[in-house]
Amino acid sequence: GRIHHCMRLIGAAQRALELMCRRAESRVAFGRKLSEQGSLREAIARSRCEIEQARLLTLKAAWMMDVAGNKTAKAEIAMIKVVAPNMAGKVIDWAMQVHGGAAMCQDTPLAYFFTAARTLRFADGPDEVHRNAIAKRELSAYA
Repeated sequence: GRIHHCMRLIGAAQRALELMCRRAESRVAFGRKLSEQGSLREAIARSRCEIEQARLLTLKAAWMMDVAGNKTAKAEIAMIKVVAPNMAGKVIDWAMQVHGGAAMCQDTPLAYFFTAARTLRFADGPDEVHRNAIAKRELSAYA
């Protein structure tokens, strides 16, 4: 279920990035396309990087679960439970900023995506607990 949550969050972030790019190309403000704004290009680039990082970490966790079992993959599972929801929240928020007020209504799926991403952070437990588990596992290699 945890891997599934992360995959859904990655998909939502991917869709939010697509909506952000389409909006940036179609919207003109102050005589320029939004896509020509440096700060928006920065958000788009960061979104792509963070989505791919979360995707690869999720794939690694799934692979480890298949190959070595859930117990061995504990650290990777904990990492994706922190990384994927936080990444999705950021990417979706940036997409919402580009859409302005339209992002808050049902004209786009962004408000739903944002709510779902935040809800999954509660469902999978507090980030602090997962980070603590990650740190314990990391430190055990040096004890």
